[in-house]
Amino acid sequence: MPGLGTLVNVTAIIVGSAVGLALGHRLPERTREVTTGALGLVTLLLAALSAAEVTGDALTSAVGPSAPMLIVLGSLLIGGVAGSLLRLEDRLDDLGAAVRRLLDRAPAAVGGRRAAAAGAEPAGAEPAGDGGGSRFVEGFVTSSLVFVVGPLAILGAINDGLGNGIDQLALKAALDGFAAVAFAAGLGVGVMASAGPVLVYQGAFTVLGVAVGNVLSDAAVAALTATGGLLLAGVALRLLRIRALPVADLLPALLVAPQLTAAVAAF
Repeated sequence: MPGLGTLVNVTAIIVGSAVGLALGHRLPERTREVTTGALGLVTLLLAALSAAEVTGDALTSAVGPSAPMLIVLGSLLIGGVAGSLLRLEDRLDDLGAAVRRLLDRAPAAVGGRRAAAAGAEPAGAEPAGDGGGSRFVEGFVTSSLVFVVGPLAILGAINDGLGNGIDQLALKAALDGFAAVAFAAGLGVGVMASAGPVLVYQGAFTVLGVAVGNVLSDAAVAALTATGGLLLAGVALRLLRIRALPVADLLPALLVAPQLTAAVAAF
């Protein structure tokens, strides 16, 4: 069922936040590092399974046995050049910073209106309840950026819509669940509220995957899946702290792969 992966992801965030609120700061740093490393290894496994589509019958029968590897390579090179020129990785970071600034100003504005309405608070005094509001916003913004601004959210949601299963979003759900435990322990209930943006964001890409899947050929979907598998490998390298590849800069490769497949098949 398209969308199941996002529902699993949202559930993991809510459950992880609840566990974090209950545990407080009791979760050791070593435990978080070990679980993140284990998830990185599983990500490598999923990357290999997805990349194996490059040798599948659907792709090789359409473009020949020697072209699939070149299609994936060309997709990554063209997509990487386009993404780096567009500075997608930096723009995602800038977007996250802009959202943080926007929401961080909201509690201050509310506090200012309260002070004006009361008319009796001394200058510089912190309005009652503002600290709790700021903490809620900090938890909401921080966790939303971690859960939403990343290539796995896009890759997993599109693959869910394409009918390739929810393996990638299930992995992301495990990552987000453990992260939610750590965030909620330090930042409070605002972390749980970040499940809302995840539902909307990944749901939109799932719908896109459903629409694209109805148009693309099996060979084009296989090329897209294989290319996405290599992007997953980049995510795994990040999780394992081997190298922080700018995976977001490579995301245009997902658009290039079906086009290259169609062009090669036409010849």
